[in-house]
Amino acid sequence: MSSNLNLLADRLEAARRGRFVGRANECALFQSALEAAKPPFHILHIYGPGGVGKTTLLREFARLCGAHKRRVVWLDAREIEPSPDAFEAALSRALGTSRAPLEHLKEQTPRQVLFIDTFERLAPLDNWLRETFLPQWPDANPIVLAGRNAPRASWKLDGGWSSLLRALPLRNLNAQESHRFLDARHVPAAQHNRVLDFTHGHPLALSLVADAFDQGSLAQRRDAPFQPKDAPEIVRLLVAHLVEEIPTSAHRAALEACALVRWATEPLLAHLLELDDKANAQANAQANDKADARTTESAALFEWLLALSFIESGAQGLAPHDMAREALVANLRWRNPQAYADYHRRARSFYAAQLAQTSAPDQQQVLADYIFLHHDNSVIRPFLEWQENGDLTPTTARENDLPILAAMVRRHEGEESSQLFAFWFARQRENVLVFRAHDGEIAGFLFALALHRALESERGHDAATRVAWRFLQSFAPLRREEGATMFRFWMARDEYQDVSPAQSLIFVNIVRHYLTTPGLAFTFLPAAAADFWAPVFGYAGATRFAQADFQIENRPFGVYGHDWRATPPLAWLDKMAENEIAATASSSDLANQTAMNPSSTRSALAPPLLNEEEFAQAIRDALKNLTRPAVLANNPLLNSRFVTARANAESDSAETASNGATSQRIRLLQAALRAACEELQASGRTEKWYQALRWRYLEPTATQEAAAEKMDVPFSTFRRYLKSGLERVTEELWRQESGGF
Repeated sequence: MSSNLNLLADRLEAARRGRFVGRANECALFQSALEAAKPPFHILHIYGPGGVGKTTLLREFARLCGAHKRRVVWLDAREIEPSPDAFEAALSRALGTSRAPLEHLKEQTPRQVLFIDTFERLAPLDNWLRETFLPQWPDANPIVLAGRNAPRASWKLDGGWSSLLRALPLRNLNAQESHRFLDARHVPAAQHNRVLDFTHGHPLALSLVADAFDQGSLAQRRDAPFQPKDAPEIVRLLVAHLVEEIPTSAHRAALEACALVRWATEPLLAHLLELDDKANAQANAQANDKADARTTESAALFEWLLALSFIESGAQGLAPHDMAREALVANLRWRNPQAYADYHRRARSFYAAQLAQTSAPDQQQVLADYIFLHHDNSVIRPFLEWQENGDLTPTTARENDLPILAAMVRRHEGEESSQLFAFWFARQRENVLVFRAHDGEIAGFLFALALHRALESERGHDAATRVAWRFLQSFAPLRREEGATMFRFWMARDEYQDVSPAQSLIFVNIVRHYLTTPGLAFTFLPAAAADFWAPVFGYAGATRFAQADFQIENRPFGVYGHDWRATPPLAWLDKMAENEIAATASSSDLANQTAMNPSSTRSALAPPLLNEEEFAQAIRDALKNLTRPAVLANNPLLNSRFVTARANAESDSAETASNGATSQRIRLLQAALRAACEELQASGRTEKWYQALRWRYLEPTATQEAAAEKMDVPFSTFRRYLKSGLERVTEELWRQESGGF
């Protein structure tokens, strides 16, 4: 009697088949082995990190075996004790025999394929399998192994096995395959790009996110932009799947620290984990112990990281695969935000020390590592291409580069701009940085024009430099030994000023210019698409100066600028880092507000410095309102150099954000004014000036006449003392403002 009963296994297989996407090349390779009279391999070893889809691919291979009338013999190494007897017993059960597997196979038709999943669990049997068991395996029965780790070197070093074994690394799904997967799982199309930014096509991550949209934490928020922090269980499961067993807390710390930085080296790892301090403590406690504790511990942790399947190694160090990095960092920020902040701070100190010790050719690499600390920021990330730019090398422009570069400018900005480029090239070629591929082809360039070195007639020749110099003279005049740079031309050969690897490298070298140019007081950065770059420029502390905008051939350019006297470069880097650490979901909202209203950036940043007359008036106003913080909040001295330098020196991260920064600067302005007044007590001649300031501003009386009575001097004499005191205080603070402390 026949039955129409449908088996659950059939539905399960259909569901798996419906969700299988991609892997066309891998399937074609395996199918060719099934069809060939002489297969291209006898053992196919598939390897990749946890969750990348090895088991799913093996199931698809098994389906192909059925289509070719091949019997599937399946072993899961998680169910096998790693001993020869246990392995052979498990294989016999899978073959459906009580005999030894090799003896059984000798009597069988060679139409079977052996699959061994989770092969890394059989690592203790590696030598036995390679030298004893597998050489006796019938060569007409292919074997497919799947595990986290690549074949050991002994397989490759064996001349025989190297020709019989094919190693196949399994990578994430590409963008097209990932979109197909998300479509099949009914994830809203508007969410795809955000999901891919997090998962990078990692199959398990895609599946977990799809589950969350279907019936998990995101099911009720399908229209809200996807954020990993909204689904911490996804991140937790991914981390657990990537690293099934973490030996100790030190290993966990090493893994998290490695995920935070661009490339982890052994010295950097030791610094991030503060193993230097531990080593010093051990050395002090055991003076006779010559062992280098730091080297021993950091080397062991480095080797452990190197052995993980989702860790890649390169000339610059170790780095997790993209999805693994995303999951590890997201988990760390959610689970232990203080540890995240500590690693971030130690990485910055390590890179800052390297910047001070390296020469110009190596600084680009260090700066790229430094800037990478911001790669997780939702404001910065969309505008930077974080893939390696190793095939581009910055070099100073040569004379014969002019036709190529001028043609590049002509293509993107027109004939007049091209002529202006040639004009400046002839005068400041040494300031043109060209990015060349290994074959010498130019991929882009950056022209850091020194405005202060140009003649007045030269600046007047170009609308961009003419307007910028007029702006400087009016709002932030240069002082002796100070300089100003305009990044007059910057572009990639094909993408112009759009997001690209060359553009990312341009920005890295702009930062290097900030950090390495002596006396740099002001920088201008014009952009053809000023509104597009508003979020990232605003985040980086650049102010939109509409007064410096210009047009060339009716092409408008919006200009951003930064006064480095208000926020010196190293203090700027620290602020950027603190912003990154403090970044929350609201950072994307801030970016949107900035993009819609670029002028809002200006209100949050330091305006240009005052000239001497404006400075004196601001001092008088500040002293009059010394005890009224609400009024001082609008005083331009809050952004003066003598106040911001004190704020940067405090490095108080709790007060460097939003309203806290304003209250901090009000306090520091009050303290600076009081200190300048109190210095007048040191001399008998100026002590009476101090008393006039005291009763007028520091401990104000109701009227100036009352202040004169307090001093027991005529009103005219009090006015003379007050005027002299004001002049001396203004003179001292102007000295700090213009010449330093």
